[in-house]
Amino acid sequence: MQHAKVTYKGQITIPKAVREALNIEDGDSVALRVEGDHAILRPVKKKVLLEFFGALPATKPYPGTASVRKRVGKKLGENLCTRIKP
Repeated sequence: MQHAKVTYKGQITIPKAVREALNIEDGDSVALRVEGDHAILRPVKKKVLLEFFGALPATKPYPGTASVRKRVGKKLGENLCTRIKP
């Protein structure tokens, strides 16, 4: 079991062996959960945006860039026309 000392600011240094075992690196965040009289520490890794690719199922096929641009242009034109009318 590893030990860490709490500073007067309530901070601790995670021992090197624990950091290595949990693959905690400089700048990483950790989550703490209290269960009864003890706390559980879990590393929270930042994910790269590409890691989320395919995480949600597509409910509709992607219409394509040209179709989306056309609809956006049409809506912008409609909004502009409604603002200009006297």
